[in-house]
Amino acid sequence: MSAVAALFVQTDGCYFGVPGVDPWDEARDARLYAGPQPVVAHPPCERWGRMWFGSPRKPEPEKYRLGDDGGCFEAALAAVRRWGGILEHPADSKAWARFGLKKPPRGGGWVQADSSGGWTCCVEQGHYGHAGRKVTWLYANCVDLPELRWGHSGQRLCPVMLNRHGYEKARRCGITGRIGGKSKKDARGATPKPFRDLLIAIACSAVQREAA
Repeated sequence: MSAVAALFVQTDGCYFGVPGVDPWDEARDARLYAGPQPVVAHPPCERWGRMWFGSPRKPEPEKYRLGDDGGCFEAALAAVRRWGGILEHPADSKAWARFGLKKPPRGGGWVQADSSGGWTCCVEQGHYGHAGRKVTWLYANCVDLPELRWGHSGQRLCPVMLNRHGYEKARRCGITGRIGGKSKKDARGATPKPFRDLLIAIACSAVQREAA
């Protein structure tokens, strides 16, 4: 039996092939997960972010609705509360307000998120190997809460963009600015392996707490 279930993860992504991890991609439909392992959940975020209405160049609010993710975030949150584990979403996700979760402080540190025993924090994946800062909110329940690498992980600029176009454009484009097509989206959304391992370890502590 696997130690942890990884919900809403990319097919053949970084959670596949990891010993002790049972990955649930789109084909398996993680909304159907019924336990009993604790979870690491990465519910889709497109409809919860600042650009929930589509591209700023061509907004389509008549096509998209805020929070319209087919119930994925709600299912992920319920799984973390029921089985223990941790959920990851981009910073400033509007799902926090929708589901009554307290907004975590930008500078870091765990704070109580709700009346269901949950805790939340803000951490930058740049501390854990991501090319960009990737500011992230976490929600955890029934797990040990480790000290993370809090605070700003440092600005990341593309040196070619910086030399060719100057600081302001390099800052706007970010480190992934020169990556084209879908690869740019994949690069921004990728979970670095050190951060993946951290989330798995946090989720595993739910098993240890239950056995204690």
